[in-house]
Order: sequence, then structure tokens, then C-alpha cells
Amino acid sequence: MFLPLRRKFSIYGAIAAIIPKVYLAYSLWVWVSLILNTIALTILVFFWRAVYSNTSSIGGLDLQTTLNYILLAQVFLPLSQMNMIFEMGYNLREGGIAHVLLRPLDFQFSYYVQSLATLGTDLILQIPLALVATFLFHLDWPTDIRVWIVFIITAFLGKTVLFLFDFMLGCLTFYTTEVWGLGVLVFGMGLFFSGSLIPLAMLPEGLSRLVYSLPFAQALYVPLSLLSGIQPLSAAPSLWLVQIAWLIGLLVISRLVFKITIRKITVQGG
Repeated sequence: MFLPLRRKFSIYGAIAAIIPKVYLAYSLWVWVSLILNTIALTILVFFWRAVYSNTSSIGGLDLQTTLNYILLAQVFLPLSQMNMIFEMGYNLREGGIAHVLLRPLDFQFSYYVQSLATLGTDLILQIPLALVATFLFHLDWPTDIRVWIVFIITAFLGKTVLFLFDFMLGCLTFYTTEVWGLGVLVFGMGLFFSGSLIPLAMLPEGLSRLVYSLPFAQALYVPLSLLSGIQPLSAAPSLWLVQIAWLIGLLVISRLVFKITIRKITVQGG
């Protein structure tokens, strides 16, 4: 029993270990991203200061709460990243998808491990941006350990929900020959609906219902609303129930979608 588990752990561990090596191979892009993210952070801070110049509250949030949320959202932005459309689409185009499918591994779970490894690497690389947010823009980090524990649990559940949704969207590439348009569309929707640009508590009631009916917010806004104090810790259990419901539903649906779409796969390259 333990030997097969140990073997699987070593295999999936090897997949996860590849991700930091990929980043090291393209270290120049890492520094370019830091510069661009710092510029974006500066723009967002001055934008929200201008928005609050003639008011003290928007959607029940004051300037400091909003700025703190925006800063946290930029630091933890990797939580909202979705790349399965490009990952699976480009693998189809280049022919690499054939090698992935032939591996004696669970196709979906191997990509899940890869996504978690990517997330961990991305968050480590966000440390310089976190320092900029802390010392230049006075980001106020929570000091209550309970807040961090709740945040980690919520972020893990939310990221898993978002991955399952992202995986289903990636399966749609089996029906296409070019994924750029679909990928850009999903990226734009995720940028807004995840809450990375605006606290979702500010949205009108009708729009907020639409946003909460989509899984984008589960990975970023929901955990950050707890970390930033927009929602109290007492709201965590009900939020977890919603996330678990999303997780179970999307797990079943995504496995079914994969079984159906895999029948239409056409490898374009190789």
C-alpha cells in the first residue's frame, strides 16, 4: 500500500519540482514582471486616492480599507491566474498533448499539482512587490494568526475551485485550432470578476449577484475579503460551505467534460 503511494508522490513531486526550474530559465521575465507590477500598483493606489477625494465611503468601505484590499489583491494576484486554455491549447498545437495523455498519471490531477507548484513559485516571487506595498504604500498586514489560518484555508479551497473551472475551459480547446481569443476573453473576465481591480462589495446588487454566481471570486476576493477585514471571521464557515459545494460540483462536471471532449481531440503538431 505504502509503496504505490510513495511512487505516486515521487512522480507528482517531480512534476512540481519542474516549475521553479522553468522560472529560473527565464529569470529576465521575472524582473520585468516585478517592474511592471510595481508600476501597476502605483497607478492603482493613486487612482483610488483620486476616487475617494470627494467622498469618505464607497460601498461601505473607507479609503484605507479599500487601499489595503487593493494592495493585498496585487500581492496575492497569482491566486486568480488561469492558464489552462493556453497550456492545453498550445500543447495541442505543438503536439505535446499526446505525450501528456500517454503518461501513466491522472491527467487532471497532474495539471492540478502543476498549478499548485506554479502558485507557490509565483507567491514567492511576489515577495519584492509585497515589500514595496508595505514600505512605500503602507500596507497594513493582519497580526491575528486566526485571520491567516482562515485565509489560507479559504484561499486553498478557492484556488481548487478556480482550477476545476479553468480545467473545463481548457477542455474547450479540443474543439478549436487557435486559443488566443478565448484565452484573452477569459483573462479579461477573470481580471474583473475575481476582484483584483475593485472590491466586489462596491458592485451594484444586480451585478454582484452575477459575480457571486461565477467561480472567479472564490480564489481571490473571498479569501482577501477575510484577510482585509471586509468580512468578519464569523463569515468563514458559510463561505467554506459555498466553496465546498463549488468544489464538489465542478469536480464531477469537469471529469465528465473531459471524458466527452477527449473524444474530439486532434493533435495539430508534433
